[in-house]
Amino acid sequence: MHNTVTGEDGQPRCSWCMATPDYLDYHDREWGFPVTDDRRLFEKLSLEAFQSGLSWRTILAKRENFRSAFCHFDFDKVATFDDSDVARLLADAGIVRHRGKIEAVINNAQRACDMVAHEGSIAAFVWRFEPAQPLPPQSASTSAEAVAMSRELKKRGWKFVGPTTAYAFMQAAGLINDHLDGCVIRAKVTAARRLLSHPVSGKSAA
Repeated sequence: MHNTVTGEDGQPRCSWCMATPDYLDYHDREWGFPVTDDRRLFEKLSLEAFQSGLSWRTILAKRENFRSAFCHFDFDKVATFDDSDVARLLADAGIVRHRGKIEAVINNAQRACDMVAHEGSIAAFVWRFEPAQPLPPQSASTSAEAVAMSRELKKRGWKFVGPTTAYAFMQAAGLINDHLDGCVIRAKVTAARRLLSHPVSGKSAA
């Protein structure tokens, strides 16, 4: 069972965020807040792919290194990476040096360019999978919507986008509010979601 814990400021939060100061800042400022910017969405999906089999703490600690290595996740630029870039990244101790994941991000950048050309934006594609009735907070590691997103991404040629990765991405990008009911940040995320202007499919949304 997931419970809240009280922080030094006297406010209750999701217990996982107390493991490290980096988690606390990420939990309070980013996790669950809705994202519609394409580059940020691509970054989040890429980092969730790198996280597969590892702890999020490892990825978060290396995030600035990832940003530098992958042109701040400008997918138009990453899509042009070649074998020399793969070699450069495999030699970069500041990131996770996993050839399959590195090559997947480059491939996914190319697929992201295709998506923008056909959908108008990555956001327009992603937000169509927002659940109408989300599961209870932090009660699952995947969902029907995450499975559907994963299936469609794979159909379009994306890699390292399994259902668990897709669900973690949905949590991070705010497609669901997975802060616990007693968490002080849950209401802030709810307010941000109320103000969200949902992306519209089609090239006009670019």
